[in-house]
Amino acid sequence: MSIRIVLADDEALIRMDVKEMLTSLGYVVVGEAGDGRSAVNQARELRPDLVIMDIKMPELDGIDAARILTEEAIAPVLLVTAYSDHELIERAKQAGVVGYIVKPFQETDLAPAIEVSMARYREFQSMRLELDDVREAFDTRKVVERAKGLLMDSQGLKEAEAFRKIQRLAMNTRKSMREVAEAILLAHEL
Repeated sequence: MSIRIVLADDEALIRMDVKEMLTSLGYVVVGEAGDGRSAVNQARELRPDLVIMDIKMPELDGIDAARILTEEAIAPVLLVTAYSDHELIERAKQAGVVGYIVKPFQETDLAPAIEVSMARYREFQSMRLELDDVREAFDTRKVVERAKGLLMDSQGLKEAEAFRKIQRLAMNTRKSMREVAEAILLAHEL
């Protein structure tokens, strides 16, 4: 399946050249923009696999646009720019940019940059999902522990008995242990 790309550069000729390179490499350019704000809006609407954009653009520069796209988890951003000074690179890193390629570049430079950027983004997404799962498990454990403690205190149950009671209630009501534990805590508050 082809990688779908939104391409943003304020210079139409450069945009046209890069689009031609991308197309000849087998990528699909689903949207084009001449400024950062339009690039963000197109990415929100089109949900591309990757956004390739210049840094220096009107309205919203590429780094600020990349920050928005990264924060909203819309698409990874590969910056293409004629500038390679330390400040811009640092800003790009802070914005969550997954790739950075300096102009002038050739078609042969573009494919590896895209593929590495996509691989890094998939790794980040995988880690983000894993972290979300760990947070959810931790939050669930905290709630279950609180409910278990409450049952131990209010009903004189041992720890294993309180846990088993929450577990049985969850199975009998076809609810998660977290939902049952939250209901126990809520009932106690009332």
